[in-house]
Amino acid sequence: MIRSPAPALPVRFRGYELRAVGLDLWRVVDAQGRVIGHVAMRGDRVEARRFHPTRGAFLPLGDFCRLEDAVAALHHSR
Repeated sequence: MIRSPAPALPVRFRGYELRAVGLDLWRVVDAQGRVIGHVAMRGDRVEARRFHPTRGAFLPLGDFCRLEDAVAALHHSR
């Protein structure tokens, strides 16, 4: 199971920076520093949520088996 790194230590993944904002929650930031979404551990699944600026909210994209797939879903939903 994937666990969050220490909050002060961002992780780079597929060109994105994953910043821990909770025990099982990461903020996904692009190279320009824009927040594109969150990934959250939900048991043995990883939930991807895309940020929609016009709504000012994070909307679910789905649940995935792997962190890689959740980040890829955020990337492809742009």
